[in-house]
Amino acid sequence: MRLLFVGFGTVGQGLAELLLEKKEILTKEFGLTWQTVGILDKKLGNVVAPEGLDLQEALTAAQNQKLLEGVRGERISGEATELISGLEADVLIEVTYTDIKTGEPAVTHIRQALEKGMHVVTTNKGPVALFYEELIDIARANNVHFLFEGTVMSGTPVLNLFRETLIGCEFQEIKGILNGTTNYILTRMEEGLSYEDALKKAQEFGYAEAVPDADVLGWDALAKVTILAKVVFGSRAKPFDFPCEGITSITSSAVVNALSRGKRFKLIGRVWRERNLVKAEVAPEEIDINHPLGSVMGATNALTILTDSLGEITVIGPGAGRRETGYSLLNDLLKIAREQAR
Repeated sequence: MRLLFVGFGTVGQGLAELLLEKKEILTKEFGLTWQTVGILDKKLGNVVAPEGLDLQEALTAAQNQKLLEGVRGERISGEATELISGLEADVLIEVTYTDIKTGEPAVTHIRQALEKGMHVVTTNKGPVALFYEELIDIARANNVHFLFEGTVMSGTPVLNLFRETLIGCEFQEIKGILNGTTNYILTRMEEGLSYEDALKKAQEFGYAEAVPDADVLGWDALAKVTILAKVVFGSRAKPFDFPCEGITSITSSAVVNALSRGKRFKLIGRVWRERNLVKAEVAPEEIDINHPLGSVMGATNALTILTDSLGEITVIGPGAGRRETGYSLLNDLLKIAREQAR
């Protein structure tokens, strides 16, 4: 399996670490052999080698030198959008930054790869939330996979749960904590910190960006809710078709008051079917502390799924992280390998 990385930041490097650590077991247990034929990164530079790069060498260079200049291979200039169509690979690993409003440049990367006959795995929410239907159609027309397990709860398996494990169930409602940053902020506010101070702590620990709007205004959770609405319920809506409210107006006194009544504030993303309409929203809610979602603290994510056959099922796990998100990509690669082996 020839791999082409587009983006080699935190998540791409997390996958690289797992591929190197698990190389023997991936071959022995799953029949997955791989080579990295290229890395295209706006900051680190571009390097390609049809015979295969030394991934450990690239990983070390990226982490220590912040450049790929010393990696053995051919240096090529240009943007990924200009280069993908001319490169030969089996799988494109798209892990560039997320733009929830346009999906670019990632959607162009993915579209080009699928049209060329490459499988695509990604953790990039923008293209899936905005262009899922189009990209799935292109993938089917070219008999390739477009997989994106890591777009909803990072390495915690959610989309595969719906597609495979819970097959045959009817889903009535999905709701949960889909943004670890806001959950961490609300957890610290329970301790008496103001919203502003809790946000500063989140930024210090790397949970929140310097400009935290995507998290605190609910946009990140909204993209994930939209992906669930599309994949599970068949919606064709785009993210901002649904109402969205973040946590910026919640005060520490409101958080403490809710706790005194046996409730906790959580930013909840919710999708449900109402007659023939698929509805979704993101908004703060007071959740009973005895509900599974009410006990989820810190940067952890959780999703409660209401089914016809099993009632409520709650999945709890990491919603972010270098290796955790990298694992979701590995999971997708293994799915492609299994399908090819049939």
